[in-house]
Order: sequence, then structure tokens, then C-alpha cells
Amino acid sequence: MRVLGIDPGLTRCGTGVVDGSVGRPLTLIDVSVVRTTSTLPVWERLAQLEQGIEARLDEYRPDAVAIERVFARSDVSTIMGTAQASGVAMVCAARRGIPVALHTPSEVKAAVSGNGRADKAQVGAMVTRILRLDAMPKPADAADALALAITHIWRGGAQSRLEAAIAAQRS
Repeated sequence: MRVLGIDPGLTRCGTGVVDGSVGRPLTLIDVSVVRTTSTLPVWERLAQLEQGIEARLDEYRPDAVAIERVFARSDVSTIMGTAQASGVAMVCAARRGIPVALHTPSEVKAAVSGNGRADKAQVGAMVTRILRLDAMPKPADAADALALAITHIWRGGAQSRLEAAIAAQRS
């Protein structure tokens, strides 16, 4: 299974592509960050995110897309940008019929580190170890995207298969 993990953000949107299956070693295919400039209007930034995500979908043709589920934070402007970026990623995948799974930050932290309250450094260190990398992916958004893809593969992609079956019944 090939999974594109996306850590949504309006300024930095982490993307990571991982190949693998449950019980087998995982392979890093790509890791990157789609960046936008805060001086642009939001709609232009969202269009840039869409282009970056579409390019990764074109190049890597994932079987599933795993996106961090947006959760409440104290800063409403951060929530809005993250939610908008997440929506763009979901639409890009939906246009292609690629199943989408949403994973909470604590779910991802627990899956890769064994601790649902792990900090960014712990998650990055575990991603480095799991994927047998020479160095930790930077920035943290990139490591988080890989952690999302790893979590999805380790969970067997069950959520994506269930959502795909439901979507097929509706059409």
C-alpha cells in the first residue's frame, strides 16, 4: 500500500509518501513541504496548496491519503487555516477517487511512539527510526506527514477501505 500523509497547514503543509504493509518494513518514497507566503490572500495560498498536493498525487499515485484531523486549539486563526488546508487536501483526493482517512494527532503519536502525548522531537525520532533514515525529516511538518502515512499503513488502511465501500454503495 502506498500512502500520502498530509499534515495540513496554510503556511507549511507537510507531505510524505510511504510504501508498505502491516508487519513489513516501510519504505520512504518522498517527503516535502508545500509552502505559501503569508502576504498572499488566503484564496491564492489555498490554490498553491492545491497545486502542490495535486502534483504529489500525480507523481506518486497513492492508494490512500491520510490527513491529520483538525482539532480545537486556542488560536482560531490557526484552526481556520489548518481546516482550509485539510479541506483542499480532501477535495484533491476525492476528485481522483482516492480514499481519505483522518487521524488525530494523539492517535498518530501513540502509533509511532507508543505515547499519545509525545512531543514533536519524539515523533520525528521515531519516524527516523521506523523508516531507517540517516537524519530526522525537517521541518516537523514533514516528519508529521510521514507519521500519518505510517499510522495509516500500520492500521491496515481499514478506515479507507470502509469509507471506499460506503462511497461505492452510495454511487
